[in-house]
Amino acid sequence: MPSVLITGASRGIGAAAARAFAGADYTLLLLARPSGDLTALAEELTAKGATVHHHGTDLTDPMAIEPAIHTLCNLGGTPEVVINNAGAAYTGDLASMPLERWQWLLQLNVTAVFQVCQAVLPAMRARGSGLIINVGSHAAHQAFPDWGAYCVTKAALHSFSRCLAAEERNHGIRVSTLTLGAVNTPLWDTETVSSSFDRRAMLNVDQAAEALLYLARQPDHQVVEDLTLMPAAGAL
Repeated sequence: MPSVLITGASRGIGAAAARAFAGADYTLLLLARPSGDLTALAEELTAKGATVHHHGTDLTDPMAIEPAIHTLCNLGGTPEVVINNAGAAYTGDLASMPLERWQWLLQLNVTAVFQVCQAVLPAMRARGSGLIINVGSHAAHQAFPDWGAYCVTKAALHSFSRCLAAEERNHGIRVSTLTLGAVNTPLWDTETVSSSFDRRAMLNVDQAAEALLYLARQPDHQVVEDLTLMPAAGAL
């Protein structure tokens, strides 16, 4: 039975992906901030027959990431698929953005992805296979007022994915980016985001989860390097 490691797994796209991959008979390695949501999801999927290992870790703490990944891999083995889904957003102009918020966003949206990849790559290289999927945003290719910091982190993530793919190709490791338009997730309810977008026009989390499963189901001899999924209404 293949296994998948999902970050930001307690709600939103991460939780939807966990349900989708459980339905496809994957062993689940779930990582998210410690919360009742993560525990409840693990219990829900275990009750449905899935094999689930979960670990509560705050990805804004760089010292906690590698030990958490190793804990999960010791429980469930080296994952065939890694989905870097955890992330956050911040709205506000760049000129007045507090430095600590800038550093927080970079840690969660970029550096934590780098750290997760570093933690799993040695075992993936030893096995000679693996797929890493980084959840990106069309903001990587656009400039939106008051979303500058978010755009910067997603552009960096897009570049990181391409560079990682080039370096790991000879080791049998594939890298995909799922580029998403606006998705109706709890991100829009967080204190760091202020937006008047019409959430009814957004993608839903199950559509994003199905796209992730599609990427994971590609045969080993091919890779979808960048899949873009947008609301029919376009950029909101």
